[in-house]
Amino acid sequence: MFLCSSAPFAVVYEVPEDLQNDSPDTYDIREIAQIFDAVESILFSGNKKQRPDISYSIESGSVRHVFRTSFQSIVATTAILTNVLETGSIDKLDLSTARAIEKLQTDAIAKNYEFSITTSEWHDGELRITPETNYRRSSEIWVDAEVYLYGTLTDAGGKDKSNIHLDTKEYGQVTIDSDKEYLKNIQENLLYKEFGVRAKGKQNLSTGEIDLSSLRLISLQGYRPKYDENYLNGLIAKATKSWAGVDVESFVSDLRAYEQ
Repeated sequence: MFLCSSAPFAVVYEVPEDLQNDSPDTYDIREIAQIFDAVESILFSGNKKQRPDISYSIESGSVRHVFRTSFQSIVATTAILTNVLETGSIDKLDLSTARAIEKLQTDAIAKNYEFSITTSEWHDGELRITPETNYRRSSEIWVDAEVYLYGTLTDAGGKDKSNIHLDTKEYGQVTIDSDKEYLKNIQENLLYKEFGVRAKGKQNLSTGEIDLSSLRLISLQGYRPKYDENYLNGLIAKATKSWAGVDVESFVSDLRAYEQ
């Protein structure tokens, strides 16, 4: 079981009778790490670098994981879990949240576990994930798409598998698979420069969400996100010459009359 609070968030996790001797003393650290990953993704699906702190304790009685984080986060998570319980679907959740619930579902079936997820703000409510439930995504809503990301390139290359690491404001650190020859043929030093990244990957047809783990690099493009006053003034100067002698009010009035 998982439980969340400062508000608390709790995940309670129940095991079959033949494994009832499971306790915090016999619980393997790898399973704890998996629970950590799942809970973080359920609570915070976006840029995890900017999330509030999450504290943790483990209690006896089956195996009860208790997490505490900001009240606002718990309220939002409660709404998400309520929706999953009412609809029986995880298709419209953020991808990382859907994957976390899907992973718990896989473990429930493979290990004959029952997970019970509740929060301090979900009075008498719980989301139960058991071998009999089926919290899985519908594969047909994910399609191939071309996407654009912007950020600072912090790493590039790799001995066995070539990729780039892009630090973005929207998604945090994103790893994008790349072709070795493409990176090899770039003469300039790429590190710590800002780029626009053109990539292909999977996108949710319903929500527009991008599956960041599926991305493969198409090309890197120069990117200048900062305001360039000289460049803007140059455009204004060119436009001023082009509009010289034009009565703006008459032009706009004629344009509106044409649209009517």
